[in-house]
Amino acid sequence: MSAYRQPVSAFWWLRQWSYLLFVLRELSSVFVAWFVVYLLLLVAAVGDGARAYEDFLAWSGHGWVLVLNLVATAFVLLHAVTWFALAPRAIVVPRVPPWAVLVAHYAAWALLSAGVAWVVLR
Repeated sequence: MSAYRQPVSAFWWLRQWSYLLFVLRELSSVFVAWFVVYLLLLVAAVGDGARAYEDFLAWSGHGWVLVLNLVATAFVLLHAVTWFALAPRAIVVPRVPPWAVLVAHYAAWALLSAGVAWVVLR
């Protein structure tokens, strides 16, 4: 005879903020994958010439693609922020306080983002 197990709701992860954040972080990997596919489609369109690139831009302008990319951006930012929050625990550097590791990650992110923005917008 087995012990009684109380049934668990499919939405158990909604009961605590930490569980919800965990599930959202795991879900964010789907949106990270979408951005990879989207960028590969962009690279392929650029490689196929001006007409393919214009078609890609027209497709990217559809409302559902814009909404999908906005949602994906939010999830990718969540993924990055939660990953950086784990960095001080994952990277143990002697004589360096955990906050310094965190600040270094955000500083590197800001510098790289500024560099990409400069290349794209100049």
